[in-house]
Amino acid sequence: MAADDATGGKAERGTRDPARGARQRERGFALSDRPDFAGAPWQAVRWRRFGPSRKVPTMLSREERRLYWWLTGVWAKGRGAAVDLGCFVGGSTARLAQGAAHAGHGRTVHAFDRFTADDRAKAAVLYPAGIAPFAGDDLLPLARTLLAPWADRVVLHPGPIEETGWTGEPIEVLAIDAAKTAATADAIARDFFPHLVSGGSVVVQQDFLHDAQPWIAVQMERLARHFEPVAFVPRDSVVFLTRSAPTRADIAAAPVAGLDDAALAHWLGRAEERFAPLGLGPRIRALAAALDRAPGARAAWRFRTARTG
Repeated sequence: MAADDATGGKAERGTRDPARGARQRERGFALSDRPDFAGAPWQAVRWRRFGPSRKVPTMLSREERRLYWWLTGVWAKGRGAAVDLGCFVGGSTARLAQGAAHAGHGRTVHAFDRFTADDRAKAAVLYPAGIAPFAGDDLLPLARTLLAPWADRVVLHPGPIEETGWTGEPIEVLAIDAAKTAATADAIARDFFPHLVSGGSVVVQQDFLHDAQPWIAVQMERLARHFEPVAFVPRDSVVFLTRSAPTRADIAAAPVAGLDDAALAHWLGRAEERFAPLGLGPRIRALAAALDRAPGARAAWRFRTARTG
């Protein structure tokens, strides 16, 4: 596909959010000299390529939206499914599905979430995006409505990801925004990583640099021989190419939930050594600092409490 065939028109307009302004103005960059990621080609994706997915509320940054469309619309070759872990009402799923529809390779997008939200989350994300206020915490009917344009290629998996499991088919694109506890990160690795395609899958760790979830960087460092970092996309995403799909035995030997703070700090130090030459050293150091502020915490909400308490 020619580059201009994938990228005509104006850039997608994101939801205005002054509190996120500085991060929204950041630009991502390649972490590898691999030609398919060199030059951050996802940044060239233009707004008209998003079609109806622009109407689906999302917490993704503007550049993450471009990345998701580009991964299924340009990068993917139909080697496996796209899997979206932690999709909220389907904003990330819609971008993945729209990209897949553009590419025409017919692969399914599987979206996993509990599909629930409290009033605060609804008021912060959904209502400003034009969703009419509604009672209750059930998001599944709304997600089905919003994702109706891609009903032929999207499968929703409601419930705890730790219990839902995977179908067993190959996974070409794995987007993760659900590792909010160390235990969940271990469950995701156990159930999904063995089904990645060696040399032909990407993993998007959307919270890799989020200072409330330092176990993600530790997990990827413990499995470093299997994954090559290839891109940074603001706000906190790092994209990894799967060198070799880890086996269940590999994953069982590299848990994060059972590590104490000293062990987490050790692996964060290893991660800093690897990512500092790639321009992300300060962000990894921020993860270690967050760990110092919330000793023993293994859930994201505990880090947020420590930050504000």
